Amino acid sequence: MMSEGQTMANRVCLVTGANSGLGRVTAEELSRRGATVVMVARVREKGEKAQSEIKKVTGNQSVGLLCADFTSLESVRKLVEEYKKNYDKLHVLINNAGLVSLQRKLTQNGNETTFQVNYLAPFLLTNLLLDELKASKPSRIVNVSSVAHYSGELDFNDLTMEKGYGVMRAYSESKLALVLFTRELARRLEGSGVKTYSLHPGAVGTNIWSRPAGSFGFIMKIPKLFMRTPKKGAETIIYLATEQGIENQSGEYFDDKRMRKSSEDSYDEEKARKLWEMSMKLCGLEGGAQKKDGDEILAI
Repeated sequence: MMSEGQTMANRVCLVTGANSGLGRVTAEELSRRGATVVMVARVREKGEKAQSEIKKVTGNQSVGLLCADFTSLESVRKLVEEYKKNYDKLHVLINNAGLVSLQRKLTQNGNETTFQVNYLAPFLLTNLLLDELKASKPSRIVNVSSVAHYSGELDFNDLTMEKGYGVMRAYSESKLALVLFTRELARRLEGSGVKTYSLHPGAVGTNIWSRPAGSFGFIMKIPKLFMRTPKKGAETIIYLATEQGIENQSGEYFDDKRMRKSSEDSYDEEKARKLWEMSMKLCGLEGGAQKKDGDEILAI
């Protein structure tokens, strides 16, 4: 792993969910290494507080802040518009933002909330920033998944979970979708200079598990005593964002800074393609332009 003294100078990194937890630690560490860091937060006040603190502790003033609410795909589009107004390069995109929804709720876009925030919003954000990533090659996309993906099952006929919502079912499904997305994206980006990775950060005691959850409350509170700190959990994210020599492992899943075998379903190329096609439609990209780059066709 790149030592703390090595540099990410002249590299632009976008980190979602950057005002707390894993995202906050990741933004701070990349800033400490000299990167231009663009933080994405849902609540501006919280984002500004974290931004100010990161600038202070790292001495790096190149820390920007953009706001977006991933329960709205329109908000994601506005985020991209704002990013493009201010930056013309993107070397590292870290899709970290996520949530656990305790009840089945639909977003204003008609999608199940956990699925949209944890997967569809990053899918849309990534697709809309592909030109910037390609123009900045070598560049990377890092998707924060979870070991929970091993128990995930995608029901393409019921992605909104009308037939029976479960907190962990929804979370696991969204994290499996991220691993499938990472592999499919790697195939589509082959030869482009853009590499993709997914990872499990470990069981991290962040705010995502801090709320009461009815009968799940005792499960979600007590284990925090035994969870990793966000600093420890962010190590694999930083590794995938900075480590040299892992370029030939694009599309792979990592845990504890090592490539691991992900779930059997995550290697199913037919499911990955089907998920991609459905995601394009759900994100309103199915009628968009297609851009050919060599032998690849990428959605933009």
